Amino acid sequence: MSHGIRARITKIGNSQGIRIPKPLLEQSGIEEDVEIEVRDNSLILRAASRPRAGWQEAFEAMADNNDDALLDDSTTSTWDDHEWEW
Repeated sequence: MSHGIRARITKIGNSQGIRIPKPLLEQSGIEEDVEIEVRDNSLILRAASRPRAGWQEAFEAMADNNDDALLDDSTTSTWDDHEWEW
């Protein structure tokens, strides 16, 4: 098992926290949000997943390939034409 850096738990409002040294954050790739889990009496911290990461680039590539058209035909009803206020 590797040797870790010792840190003190400190009171932060109604919670408690620790300061994480910058070198550890840089090595871990954690930048902002984290996911915390308890496993075998240990706290596991990992960078929070970003479910929409890469979407912007994917949309731009679709537009470049003219592959960004709607799949369904646009369907309107008389209600859409006459009753709906835009």
